[in-house]
Amino acid sequence: MSAEQNFSNAKFLTVAEVAQVMRVSKMTVYRLVHSGEMPAVRFGRSYRVPEQAVEQYLKGAVVDGHTETA
Repeated sequence: MSAEQNFSNAKFLTVAEVAQVMRVSKMTVYRLVHSGEMPAVRFGRSYRVPEQAVEQYLKGAVVDGHTETA
């Protein structure tokens, strides 16, 4: 996501909302944000994640279904 992107039509989600959508803990979302894997904007002491960023992350996290055998 580029810094020049226009956010006038973007919908932002709270960390709690992202966690609910992804069915993970809020701490997992914070880890993704702090590691740079999921872009977010900081408002005061809280973060907001563009809804489109969540969709892109989930599309990129698809597993191909193959299992590893040891």
